Amino acid sequence: MKILILKPSSLGDVVQALPVLRLLKLAHPSAVIFWWIDSRLAPLLEGDRDLDWVVPWERRGWDSVRRWRLLRSEILWLRDQNFDLVIDLQCLARSGMFAWLANGQFLVGLDEPREGARGFYDLIVSRASFHTHAVDWYLSVLPHLGVPVHKNFTWLPARPAVAATLQDKWNVADRRWLILQPGGRWLNKRWPAEKFATLVRSLAATFPEIHFAVLGGADELGLGREIAAAAPERCLNLCGEISLQEMVEWIRLSELMVTNDTGPMHVAAALGKPVVALFGPTEPRRTGPYGQVEQALHPPLSCAPCMKPTCANPNQLECLRLISPAAVAAAVERRLAAKC
Repeated sequence: MKILILKPSSLGDVVQALPVLRLLKLAHPSAVIFWWIDSRLAPLLEGDRDLDWVVPWERRGWDSVRRWRLLRSEILWLRDQNFDLVIDLQCLARSGMFAWLANGQFLVGLDEPREGARGFYDLIVSRASFHTHAVDWYLSVLPHLGVPVHKNFTWLPARPAVAATLQDKWNVADRRWLILQPGGRWLNKRWPAEKFATLVRSLAATFPEIHFAVLGGADELGLGREIAAAAPERCLNLCGEISLQEMVEWIRLSELMVTNDTGPMHVAAALGKPVVALFGPTEPRRTGPYGQVEQALHPPLSCAPCMKPTCANPNQLECLRLISPAAVAAAVERRLAAKC
């Protein structure tokens, strides 16, 4: 059996879709499985033992004439693979069209009406309710394919060689690490950096043995600097300094993550790490840390969650500003105590 999975982006969405791959491979060990993914996220899947082929998609400039020529050759190559099953977990117009053009024997997709992708599918899988978690929605495809759904799989297998580089670069051994993730694709998902800094000062006083690693992209370097300055001898600003695979291994070696609603949060949940998640405009029951949704902190505010990328509240970011550093520190202390 040959299977093509389409889930090109974003980081958190790809991580949340990985159980579909794991369970497909467990049910069909001899299956040859391909994954279509944004080229910037391809390292997350490179060398994955359950995948036979990572198909990188260059998202930037995809609508240019030159890019369309390349895309045509990629589609022809995929058609030559003669897929038995194609699964579109992105459910947008471009993924639906690409899935259809791959010309597999059977095409399954999610019922997301925004862009009409469901018109391409042989089988459409609806979300059970507005609050159904993304992971559960993706997994709901599998019973339609005769694949059992269970939790007996490793979500993100360890990469020992990558983990070794962390020791070489930062001497991480024999230290307790707490991860901070202050960024977010939507600016209104970001708990203010000054609150993260206050949190660091509080936790540094309470837990003198804990060190802090701040994760983020190069565009979040300023956030990392502001937060690391709160306890410079105990903080490591890794914004823009680590690869995608290194980020996963940093989270794996940590004890806990404090994070906005963003991709690395889903990595932490997939690794079974305790997560204290800070939610404002988005709904944690839909996209919170899987298995830990009840640990998300979100304010009792009438306009939240608004599910919008810009804040319309005259009191900008009120939903996140209502979350106090003291409340987050208390949540961290509870989660750490529960591990003991």
